[in-house]
Amino acid sequence: MNFELHCPISPDLGYIRDLVRVHGEHHGLDDEQLDGLVLAVNEAVTNVFDHGGQAGLITARGHDDGVIVEILDVGGRLTPEHLAAATVDATGSRGFGLWVIQRLCDEVTLEDNGSGSLLTLYFRGRRAPVIQIGHRAGRGRGAQDGRSARTA
Repeated sequence: MNFELHCPISPDLGYIRDLVRVHGEHHGLDDEQLDGLVLAVNEAVTNVFDHGGQAGLITARGHDDGVIVEILDVGGRLTPEHLAAATVDATGSRGFGLWVIQRLCDEVTLEDNGSGSLLTLYFRGRRAPVIQIGHRAGRGRGAQDGRSARTA
């Protein structure tokens, strides 16, 4: 069963983190990916409260390769320039949320969709390695070439 998560942004970050984690689990993300997903969404929602319009909507949906999460900030103050300029603050006190988000996600996009700033986070599932066993021509059945097994 496939479902979408629609959650208004609220100050209850624990509740939002729990919903996002369950959604990611349902769509097959592993523990490391789930931690990244939850942290990235937490950072994005915190930015809405600290720098944006303090209201918006989180939408998450699964796809064939993982999970997409959209964070709509109705304040619309976040721009692609903010995303491009994201760095770690040398004092370590503040200002690295967008930098962290970009390191945790496989892809991050930002656009003004007419209703505000729409930050989209892409998490791709990890596929298990493919193991191929080669056979040498002219040998008996099941004989392997010198590569025995390799991952693709």
